[in-house]
Amino acid sequence: MPRPGIVKWLTAGLAVILGLAMSITTQYAAEAADNPYQRGPDPTLASVAATRGPFATAQATVPAGNGFNGGYVYYPTDTSLGTWGAVAIVPGYSALFADEEAWMGPWLASFGFVVLGIETNSRTDGADARATQLLAALDYLTQSSPVRHRVDANRLGVMGHSAGGAGTLMAALRRPSLKSAVGLAPGAPGNSLNMSTTQVPTMLISGQNDGTVTPSYVQGIYNTLPATVEHAWAELAGNDHLSFTRPNPTEMRILIPWLKIFLDNDTRYTQFLCPLADSTGVSRYSATCPLVPPGGPTAPPTVTPPPPTPTTPSPTTPPTSAACTATYRTVNSWSGGFQGEVTVTAGRAAINGWTVRWDLGNGQSISQVWNGTLSTSGSTATVRNVSYNGSLAPAASTGFGFLGTGAPAIPRLTCTSP
Repeated sequence: MPRPGIVKWLTAGLAVILGLAMSITTQYAAEAADNPYQRGPDPTLASVAATRGPFATAQATVPAGNGFNGGYVYYPTDTSLGTWGAVAIVPGYSALFADEEAWMGPWLASFGFVVLGIETNSRTDGADARATQLLAALDYLTQSSPVRHRVDANRLGVMGHSAGGAGTLMAALRRPSLKSAVGLAPGAPGNSLNMSTTQVPTMLISGQNDGTVTPSYVQGIYNTLPATVEHAWAELAGNDHLSFTRPNPTEMRILIPWLKIFLDNDTRYTQFLCPLADSTGVSRYSATCPLVPPGGPTAPPTVTPPPPTPTTPSPTTPPTSAACTATYRTVNSWSGGFQGEVTVTAGRAAINGWTVRWDLGNGQSISQVWNGTLSTSGSTATVRNVSYNGSLAPAASTGFGFLGTGAPAIPRLTCTSP
């Protein structure tokens, strides 16, 4: 028979262990309550760069019909975590998904997504037809496919390469309820894509040495994305037009965090894109940081902001006859800090370079700037364009964002060029 002292010690130890277990359970329950779509362990630079994620996967062949020419579906086998976000992928002009993008299916599924790669009704279908087939594929996936019960119909995205990338952007314009659109070297000959009315978070990934969908062409698309919609552009160093048809680790370590943020509302992944945590193999990068999913959890800090300040135009916005104009808005604010965004718009003539200046208020400073280069002199902040957003066509816009300390206020902006 155990001695009373030992029994007391064992009982106390068991109580501590049970207390710890309850504490951990409560912590995970709270995290799950904050975001029921969060899947997988806390990510690291190594985990997002891995060729396989934490989930086992399976795949099945999809027959022709239902508005597209069949394809392949890849999905996590785990059924204990509820439904998953999903993405439909379409290949480029004259290409087959099975030949060019099938490598992406199990890779993405292992990170917690259902992936439907489709074949087009005709290999010569244009971008508009590819958009139609992408949306038909999502409808099939959520309404009648064998894996429909694994898919959350409210967390869907589209992706495509080349003409399929153009089709992806068109699909986003048609269906604003989508959570993500990713264009891989998106282009269609003779078709200048204008995304100024999109409501879907959009990522563009292109190649530095792409002679088919050139960097300047992608820049033109990117410039039309509205400042009110989260978006990003990554140009991969040394990549050509066909680099996206082969396993591409650089592409995937950027793509996976993007899909996690906007399909799963998982802001644990913003650290990899805002700013870009690993720029190896990336020749240029631009994003509307901090990349907060619409309606999802807010990025830190998560304190209650003060009542919003009425938005009024910057009092010193130059007339439209000036070389450029700059307008400001407060994106977010918290106790002791805020996030600001400035939109730069060319005047009646094209410009090649711009500079925005304003005076910081009492207690204000700037801790981080993206899509621009900051310098300060006394209380004056100066932000100049970076290499990829200085050239603007007449009336075209670009922008930069920043994190500031102190209280937000509407600054008096000036914009000059060059």
